[in-house]
Amino acid sequence: MGKAIAFLVALIAGVIVVGWVVSSLIGPALFYLIVGAIALAGGAYVYGKVKKGIAPGTRTQRRIEAAQKTYRMRNR
Repeated sequence: MGKAIAFLVALIAGVIVVGWVVSSLIGPALFYLIVGAIALAGGAYVYGKVKKGIAPGTRTQRRIEAAQKTYRMRNR
């Protein structure tokens, strides 16, 4: 557990240092534009994965529907 936390802290520190260096080299406006584009792309990727994961007929969707049915039956 200690190694995982140390790795996570080192990873975050590395991202901050690299971001600071890149920001100082290419200028703050362009840096934030690039970071924003990466964040939007990541969000779109995660959204697509989640949407596909709960699509009709998937195991997750069937579990959600079963839980809703149980809840409705219990609270009549």
